[in-house]
Parts: sequence; structure tokens; C-alpha cells
Amino acid sequence: MARSGQKADQGMGMLEISTAKVARVIMLSREYGPGSRQLIDYISGFNDDEKVNLVALMWVGRDSFEAKDLEDAKNAALSEATAPTEQYISGIPSLAEHLENGLDALGVDVSDVEDRM
Repeated sequence: MARSGQKADQGMGMLEISTAKVARVIMLSREYGPGSRQLIDYISGFNDDEKVNLVALMWVGRDSFEAKDLEDAKNAALSEATAPTEQYISGIPSLAEHLENGLDALGVDVSDVEDRM
């Protein structure tokens, strides 16, 4: 299992966004709501790879893709993007839960990072 704050790489693809950034998205989504200006502003500061990985992780967490298909999810997130990531993500009511489920599916424990925030 990957330690908190590390990227997941377990033969199923690598998550190319830090656990701390995902934990902050989860926290902002819970605290202010997925459509909040705070969350939108935070995600808009991500680079393109981080945005693709955030969407792919959310898709794994909502069971659109299996963890072993993370690379396929990233490719789909890249090719199917029709709106800015922060706009797309802001419309997902269960964003925090999907991201936590995605991390869990990849074997990443986010609880230590969340506790420090």
C-alpha cells in the first residue's frame, strides 16, 4: 500500500497528483461544497496532468472505471474534456466521496493527510 502523500503505483498505473492535493479537494468540497469558488479556484491552479488525474480518480471512485484501468480513465479524461476541469468537477455533488473511494481503490490512505489539514 502506498504511504500517505505518495503517488500510487501498483501495476495499475500511476496517479500523477499528490495525495495532499486530492485531500485538499476533498476538504474544500466538504467544507464549502463542490461548486464553491474556493474549490474552483484551487483546482484551476492545477497543471493539466493533475486535472486529468483528478477526473480519472473521481471516475474510478464512482465505478466508471476499475482501479486497474486507471490509465484508460486518464486517457478518457484527456480525450473527453469539453469544459474546464474545475467547471466539470464543480457539478459533481458526491465529489468528496468519489475521490475518497478512488484513493481507496488504488490503495492510497488519505486519512493521515486529512488529519494534518
